[in-house]
Amino acid sequence: MNTTQKTIQRERRRARIRAKISGTASCPRCAFFKSNTNVSAQLIDDSTGTTLLSASTNAFKKGTLTERAREAAQSLAKEAQKKNITEIVFDRGGFLYTGVVRTFADVLRENGLKF
Repeated sequence: MNTTQKTIQRERRRARIRAKISGTASCPRCAFFKSNTNVSAQLIDDSTGTTLLSASTNAFKKGTLTERAREAAQSLAKEAQKKNITEIVFDRGGFLYTGVVRTFADVLRENGLKF
């Protein structure tokens, strides 16, 4: 497999981030992933290794990636509130905190999640 320098740098950032944070049942980790066409996020309890909730832009067909990420973040926040989750730890997955990543995080904050 031919790995580019950009991918190697992202994996190094991801490893540094994961060494410092982990989620629990009361404060799960929001694992974020971005591809060229989609965005996905999961709320993960690292103590048991289970995924509590997940959201993706695959469910939304219209709009730009940023607009679809905004809708996915809103749906994730609403589902989290239904399960009485108010605090999370945001894991940006090695992606730089700009653009879609920042929009996703801001919408989670606007919809009542604290991190």
